[in-house]
Amino acid sequence: MSVLLVPLLPLLTTLIVIAGEGATVRNRIKIAVWSLGAAFCCAVATLYVVATQGPITIKFYDPLGGSFPVPLGFYVDRLSAVMMVLISAIGTIIYAYSIQYMHQEPHERRYFALLGIAVSVLLCMVSSGNLLMLFVFWQILSYLLYLLIHNHTHAGTLESAFRTFTLLRTGDVAFLAGTALAYALYGTLEFPELFSTAAQSTAMITLFPGVEFSGATGVTLLLFIGAMSKSAQFPFHIWLPRYLYAPTPVTALLHAGIINAGGFLINRLAPLFGLSSTTLHVAFFIGTLTAVLGASMMLAQNDIKNMLGFSTIGQMGYMVMECGLGAFALAVFHLIAHGLFKATVFLNSGNVITKARLEPHFPDHDHETDEESYSGLTWATGFVTTLLIPLLILLGTHGALQIPLLEAQGAVIFLFFIWITSSQAILTLTRLRAVASWKVSAAMLLTLLFVVFVYLFAVESFTAFLYPNAEEVAAYFKAAELPSRLFDMMIGAATLTTIIGWVYVYVRAHGRTLPMPTWINGIRIRLYVLFLNRLYLDEVLDRLDRAQLAAIRRFDEPVQGRTP
Repeated sequence: MSVLLVPLLPLLTTLIVIAGEGATVRNRIKIAVWSLGAAFCCAVATLYVVATQGPITIKFYDPLGGSFPVPLGFYVDRLSAVMMVLISAIGTIIYAYSIQYMHQEPHERRYFALLGIAVSVLLCMVSSGNLLMLFVFWQILSYLLYLLIHNHTHAGTLESAFRTFTLLRTGDVAFLAGTALAYALYGTLEFPELFSTAAQSTAMITLFPGVEFSGATGVTLLLFIGAMSKSAQFPFHIWLPRYLYAPTPVTALLHAGIINAGGFLINRLAPLFGLSSTTLHVAFFIGTLTAVLGASMMLAQNDIKNMLGFSTIGQMGYMVMECGLGAFALAVFHLIAHGLFKATVFLNSGNVITKARLEPHFPDHDHETDEESYSGLTWATGFVTTLLIPLLILLGTHGALQIPLLEAQGAVIFLFFIWITSSQAILTLTRLRAVASWKVSAAMLLTLLFVVFVYLFAVESFTAFLYPNAEEVAAYFKAAELPSRLFDMMIGAATLTTIIGWVYVYVRAHGRTLPMPTWINGIRIRLYVLFLNRLYLDEVLDRLDRAQLAAIRRFDEPVQGRTP
């Protein structure tokens, strides 16, 4: 019963808001938030039931004796239940925040009604029983995204509406083609049956003479294109930064909930993606490229919402990269953590902007020399912590747990994420100067211990919760294995980058500069301008739009001339 209430209660929120007279709309908006809160409670209850009793299957329509060949219903397993808890929690927080934020706005009733529908559609999407139902709710979500996000009083937003529609439809066409191909190859779209049938299928697809690949590769590549568009993967990422003029709570819902749809799709179909090493390698490449470009463009922006937007793009790329490495449970854990974090940051961005406008602050000149305020103990602690302790963890894991690190890329990937995350956290969250060294050293050690604890215990427990079958997890890592030489080069490059980061901190702290050829500085400036202008992709699209309009006009002129 609680499974059905989870998506229905947000619709009740919409009914409460739109029913009645306008004079009492504020009271109804405040009452309706309790319906979303009740949906969150039902989602938690559903998660408990699924965790203790197994997946829940609800049939609304059975094709036996009917003309429509695809059954309709809900299939809620542990992944779906976790996503339902996340969506209902974020939806409740954003709705409660919006009550005061949207006060006295002329279209607040429309906003709250659409917000309830969007949360309901998201919940239905993650609990869909088959691929076709998921696609239908995927499409509805795209339309709601158009209604909620676009500020139709702003000319720039209206101009970007058509581009967004085109980009998302490109991914949706690929998604629909993948769904049709899956049905043609396997004869079913129900998730449990689809996974079992695909695992036993030997169907091959011949694209050109001499070029053939497995059916699973064809299906997953098409579905991955659909996930790329919704989760803003390169080159589909350009639609996301254009939503800066929408209300802040809507932007928070987009970056914390809707943008996760692509990641959920990949994880929902993890058993199918695990059958194709080719698709996983493509996902790894696209995710890595998106993560690097998103983070680079974020660093070059000078607007807080632009920075948060490109941060989301980078994090979505990071999540897809984890899927490409076979670490599906780690990607879901990342998705949840990013959703909660980004919702909080976006809801607080208005306060940051207001404070910056009211209290402009300019950096003070520090007359102290860098060496006087620099702590050698702090630098040494950070360097040793990020290099030697993770090495001890690797050796201890290899010796104590008997994990063959040289033969299991999955184990190395999992442990390497611990190292990179802890190094990044220590480099970015601690201050090496003007603070007592023992305090910073203690903060570094605590940061490392916290990251190690989260990864080794929380993520490991979460992996066992989502995928209780250890052989299934091992199969995903096996399918995602990279060539040994490439994998070693990646590990070496990440290690070298971390060491260079600490050397750079040490050199700059002593007021020195690394000797660089002049051409490298020229490249650095050009890269900064390139990332500041978002790779000039917007300008390229403008030119394509103008060329398309010119071609249409040239085509119309002869036709109009022949019109009697």
